Amino acid sequence: MPLFEFEGVSPTVHPEAFVAPTATLIGDVTVEKGASIWYGAVLRADHGRIIVREGANIQDNSVLHTAFGHTCEVGRLATVGHLCLVHDCTVGEQALIGNGATVLDGAQIGKRAFIAAGATVTPGTVVPPETIAMGSPAKKFVPLEGNAKLFVDHNPAVYRDLATRHATTIRQLP
Repeated sequence: MPLFEFEGVSPTVHPEAFVAPTATLIGDVTVEKGASIWYGAVLRADHGRIIVREGANIQDNSVLHTAFGHTCEVGRLATVGHLCLVHDCTVGEQALIGNGATVLDGAQIGKRAFIAAGATVTPGTVVPPETIAMGSPAKKFVPLEGNAKLFVDHNPAVYRDLATRHATTIRQLP
Protein backbone atom coordinates (compact mmCIF):
# COMPACT_ATOMS: atom_id res chain seq x y z
CA MET A 1 0.00 0.00 0.00
CA PRO A 2 1.44 3.40 -0.90
CA LEU A 3 1.92 5.40 2.30
CA PHE A 4 3.77 8.69 2.05
CA GLU A 5 5.30 10.88 4.72
CA PHE A 6 4.74 14.60 4.15
CA GLU A 7 6.82 17.19 6.02
CA GLY A 8 7.71 14.60 8.65
CA VAL A 9 4.16 13.34 9.23
CA SER A 10 3.23 9.80 8.22
CA PRO A 11 -0.10 8.00 7.92
CA THR A 12 -1.15 5.74 10.79
CA VAL A 13 -3.03 2.58 9.85
CA HIS A 14 -4.40 0.19 12.47
CA PRO A 15 -3.14 -3.37 11.86
CA GLU A 16 -6.77 -4.58 11.59
CA ALA A 17 -7.67 -2.05 8.89
CA PHE A 18 -7.65 -2.89 5.18
CA VAL A 19 -5.90 -0.55 2.76
CA ALA A 20 -5.98 -1.75 -0.85
CA PRO A 21 -2.57 -1.94 -2.51
CA THR A 22 -3.49 0.83 -4.98
CA ALA A 23 -4.92 3.27 -2.44
CA THR A 24 -2.69 6.24 -1.58
CA LEU A 25 -2.38 7.81 1.89
CA ILE A 26 -0.31 10.96 2.29
CA GLY A 27 0.61 12.83 5.47
CA ASP A 28 -1.53 13.12 8.60
CA VAL A 29 -4.01 10.32 7.85
CA THR A 30 -5.36 8.03 10.58
CA VAL A 31 -7.20 4.82 9.66
CA GLU A 32 -8.77 3.11 12.67
CA LYS A 33 -9.48 -0.56 13.40
CA GLY A 34 -11.74 -2.34 10.95
CA ALA A 35 -11.84 0.58 8.50
CA SER A 36 -11.22 -0.05 4.80
CA ILE A 37 -9.69 2.13 2.10
CA TRP A 38 -10.39 0.73 -1.37
CA TYR A 39 -8.62 0.63 -4.73
CA GLY A 40 -7.57 3.94 -6.20
CA ALA A 41 -8.74 6.02 -3.23
CA VAL A 42 -6.54 9.00 -2.36
CA LEU A 43 -6.42 10.47 1.15
CA ARG A 44 -4.14 13.52 1.01
CA ALA A 45 -3.61 15.15 4.40
CA ASP A 46 -1.02 17.77 3.54
CA HIS A 47 -2.97 20.79 4.87
CA GLY A 48 -4.69 19.19 7.87
CA ARG A 49 -5.78 15.83 9.32
CA ILE A 50 -7.92 13.09 7.83
CA ILE A 51 -9.43 10.59 10.26
CA VAL A 52 -11.27 7.47 9.11
CA ARG A 53 -12.99 6.07 12.19
CA GLU A 54 -13.47 2.44 13.17
CA GLY A 55 -15.34 0.33 10.63
CA ALA A 56 -15.76 3.13 8.07
CA ASN A 57 -15.11 2.44 4.39
CA ILE A 58 -13.75 4.71 1.67
CA GLN A 59 -14.58 3.09 -1.65
CA ASP A 60 -12.80 2.96 -4.99
CA ASN A 61 -11.42 6.15 -6.53
CA SER A 62 -12.75 8.51 -3.86
CA VAL A 63 -10.68 11.52 -2.82
CA LEU A 64 -10.46 13.02 0.69
CA HIS A 65 -8.61 16.28 1.38
CA THR A 66 -8.66 19.16 3.88
CA ALA A 67 -8.23 22.92 3.99
CA PHE A 68 -5.35 24.50 5.89
CA GLY A 69 -5.34 23.57 9.58
CA HIS A 70 -8.64 21.68 9.46
CA THR A 71 -9.71 18.08 9.93
CA CYS A 72 -11.76 15.91 7.61
CA GLU A 73 -13.39 13.14 9.64
CA VAL A 74 -15.34 10.10 8.46
CA GLY A 75 -17.33 8.69 11.36
CA ARG A 76 -17.51 5.19 12.75
CA LEU A 77 -19.18 2.72 10.32
CA ALA A 78 -19.70 5.46 7.70
CA THR A 79 -19.46 4.81 3.96
CA VAL A 80 -17.94 7.02 1.29
CA GLY A 81 -19.11 5.44 -1.97
CA HIS A 82 -17.26 5.06 -5.26
CA LEU A 83 -15.89 8.20 -6.99
CA CYS A 84 -16.75 10.65 -4.20
CA LEU A 85 -15.06 13.93 -3.33
CA VAL A 86 -15.07 14.58 0.41
CA HIS A 87 -13.34 17.85 1.22
CA ASP A 88 -12.73 19.33 4.65
CA CYS A 89 -16.00 18.19 6.24
CA THR A 90 -17.43 15.88 8.89
CA VAL A 91 -19.26 12.69 7.95
CA GLY A 92 -21.26 11.34 10.89
CA GLU A 93 -21.43 7.85 12.31
CA GLN A 94 -22.92 5.31 9.88
CA ALA A 95 -23.68 8.04 7.34
CA LEU A 96 -23.54 7.04 3.69
CA ILE A 97 -22.16 9.22 0.90
CA GLY A 98 -23.59 7.83 -2.36
CA ASN A 99 -21.53 7.11 -5.46
CA GLY A 100 -20.22 10.19 -7.24
CA ALA A 101 -21.36 12.61 -4.53
CA THR A 102 -19.41 15.70 -3.49
CA VAL A 103 -19.32 16.98 0.09
CA LEU A 104 -17.55 20.32 0.49
CA ASP A 105 -15.81 22.45 3.10
CA GLY A 106 -17.40 22.74 6.52
CA ALA A 107 -20.38 20.54 5.68
CA GLN A 108 -21.66 18.38 8.52
CA ILE A 109 -23.32 15.12 7.59
CA GLY A 110 -25.43 13.82 10.47
CA LYS A 111 -25.45 10.35 11.98
CA ARG A 112 -27.03 7.82 9.57
CA ALA A 113 -27.69 10.50 6.95
CA PHE A 114 -27.64 9.42 3.30
CA ILE A 115 -26.22 11.67 0.59
CA ALA A 116 -27.81 10.55 -2.68
CA ALA A 117 -25.62 9.44 -5.57
CA GLY A 118 -24.37 12.42 -7.55
CA ALA A 119 -25.52 14.98 -4.97
CA THR A 120 -23.41 18.04 -4.13
CA VAL A 121 -23.42 19.18 -0.51
CA THR A 122 -22.29 22.80 -0.60
CA PRO A 123 -19.90 24.40 1.91
CA GLY A 124 -21.27 24.77 5.43
CA THR A 125 -24.44 22.73 4.81
CA VAL A 126 -25.75 20.74 7.77
CA VAL A 127 -27.53 17.52 6.82
CA PRO A 128 -29.61 16.34 9.79
CA PRO A 129 -29.33 12.78 11.12
CA GLU A 130 -31.52 10.08 9.54
CA THR A 131 -32.25 12.09 6.39
CA ILE A 132 -31.58 11.70 2.68
CA ALA A 133 -30.05 14.73 0.94
CA MET A 134 -30.67 14.97 -2.82
CA GLY A 135 -29.78 17.29 -5.66
CA SER A 136 -26.92 19.38 -6.92
CA PRO A 137 -26.82 21.44 -4.85
CA ALA A 138 -28.38 19.18 -2.21
CA LYS A 139 -31.37 21.14 -1.00
CA LYS A 140 -34.06 18.47 -0.75
CA PHE A 141 -34.00 16.54 2.53
CA VAL A 142 -36.42 13.68 3.22
CA PRO A 143 -36.63 11.14 6.06
CA LEU A 144 -34.41 8.07 5.86
CA GLU A 145 -36.75 5.13 5.28
CA GLY A 146 -37.45 2.12 3.06
CA ASN A 147 -34.66 0.68 0.91
CA ALA A 148 -32.35 3.61 1.68
CA LYS A 149 -32.63 2.85 5.41
CA LEU A 150 -31.89 -0.83 4.78
CA PHE A 151 -28.82 0.16 2.75
CA VAL A 152 -27.53 2.38 5.59
CA ASP A 153 -28.28 -0.40 8.11
CA HIS A 154 -26.44 -3.17 6.25
CA ASN A 155 -23.62 -1.56 4.24
CA PRO A 156 -21.02 -1.40 7.07
CA ALA A 157 -21.20 -5.17 7.67
CA VAL A 158 -21.06 -5.92 3.94
CA TYR A 159 -17.86 -3.89 3.56
CA ARG A 160 -16.30 -5.28 6.74
CA ASP A 161 -16.75 -8.79 5.32
CA LEU A 162 -15.58 -7.79 1.86
CA ALA A 163 -12.44 -6.14 3.29
CA THR A 164 -11.57 -9.35 5.15
CA ARG A 165 -12.01 -11.35 1.95
CA HIS A 166 -9.79 -8.98 -0.02
CA ALA A 167 -7.15 -8.79 2.69
CA THR A 168 -6.85 -12.57 2.79
CA THR A 169 -7.23 -13.55 -0.85
CA ILE A 170 -6.01 -10.86 -3.27
CA ARG A 171 -2.70 -11.43 -4.95
CA GLN A 172 -0.94 -9.53 -7.66
CA LEU A 173 -0.45 -11.47 -10.83
CA PRO A 174 2.78 -11.39 -12.83
